[in-house]
Amino acid sequence: MYNLTDPSEIRRIMVKYDKNFKKSLGQNFLTDEEVLNDIVCCADIKKDDFVLEIGPGIGVLTRKLAETGANVKAVEIDSSLMPILNETLSGFDNVQIINADFMKTDVFDLFGNTNKKIKVAANLPYYITTPILMRLLENKNIISSITIMVQKEVAERLTAKNGGKDYGAVTLAVSYRAKAEITRIVPSSCFMPPPKVDSAVVHLKILDEPAVKVSDEKMLFRLIKGGFALRRKTLQNSLFAGAGIPKEQTLEALNALGFSPKIRGEALSLEDYANLTEFFEKNF
Repeated sequence: MYNLTDPSEIRRIMVKYDKNFKKSLGQNFLTDEEVLNDIVCCADIKKDDFVLEIGPGIGVLTRKLAETGANVKAVEIDSSLMPILNETLSGFDNVQIINADFMKTDVFDLFGNTNKKIKVAANLPYYITTPILMRLLENKNIISSITIMVQKEVAERLTAKNGGKDYGAVTLAVSYRAKAEITRIVPSSCFMPPPKVDSAVVHLKILDEPAVKVSDEKMLFRLIKGGFALRRKTLQNSLFAGAGIPKEQTLEALNALGFSPKIRGEALSLEDYANLTEFFEKNF
């Protein structure tokens, strides 16, 4: 029996396999049992669920997920961790470890032709959190929920309200496809080695339909990306710099929708961007 939240146990395993923590891969292992239990509870993992984990490390969260009886597949990019995972997860026939780069992995292929949606639970590496999350959201049709531990600052961006300093393009990309909430703040002292910043657990419930309806989704995200290209500048300037949209077109759209010509991109809600998208589609 392994107690993978015990720092001395982690050190023993790392020494046994002559393994060092890789900062480049964001390897900070969770050592707080209560936080682990909260992640599994928040993710609502049950027996016979299909669960995807990204970056299992030495298997700290993986074991908790496996103990539920769920069908767990964990994708780990670091091949040197495979012998450790084979040891720490021995005895679980409901876990499969895939040594691969998640960003090059087809989520659908991992679970085959199951009709049941996947639940994601992971302690994501800080250095690649947003790209992983965006890739998961691209697979929204086969994923029901995403419960992830991320840097606290990132969590605040994912759940921000329009007009605030944390509000940005990633906030809107998430809120378009999911309802996100921070469920717990996790101090850096809960990790080994401790990172320089605190973390947070974020739960994302994937929406059955996008939060807003637009005729051209690509145009919506072109406007969102452009709207935040120049923060603290007017939307006219930002869309011109970030999306190549003529200022006179943006001014016409703002006037038609009742916005001030001086409004900034960060002041607009997702619904506002949807309305802007529809205006551009119909008039330009």
